[in-house]
Amino acid sequence: MGTDARKWAQAFREATNSDETIRAMGKYYTCSFLLDMGEARVIVRMHDGKVDDIDLSPGILDPYDFSIRASAETWRKFAVPAPEPMFHGIWAASFREDMKLEGNLTAMFQNLRNFTVQLELLRETGVPV
Repeated sequence: MGTDARKWAQAFREATNSDETIRAMGKYYTCSFLLDMGEARVIVRMHDGKVDDIDLSPGILDPYDFSIRASAETWRKFAVPAPEPMFHGIWAASFREDMKLEGNLTAMFQNLRNFTVQLELLRETGVPV
């Protein structure tokens, strides 16, 4: 990925680490997840409510707890300030669109509030596709 992806990663890290909700409730928000956007794959590693690392070019054997997979088009529609219906949340997009949740979903559910808030930050930072 190019410079734009690195800028996105920095913006996403800053937005996450400065979010009031995540700071208030994220003490145990420790997990890693893959955002598979078709044209781009990113692993985000969280530790105690802070972004520990964002891997912009993960290998196929790089570990993560769970993944969210969707087409680049779905991610673009999800990451706008006011998304249209069925792109407004991961549940709607997974029920009606092509978004899929895979892996250790227990880790996702244990961190669901923080994870949901973090994904909503994509509406500020955009996505790298």
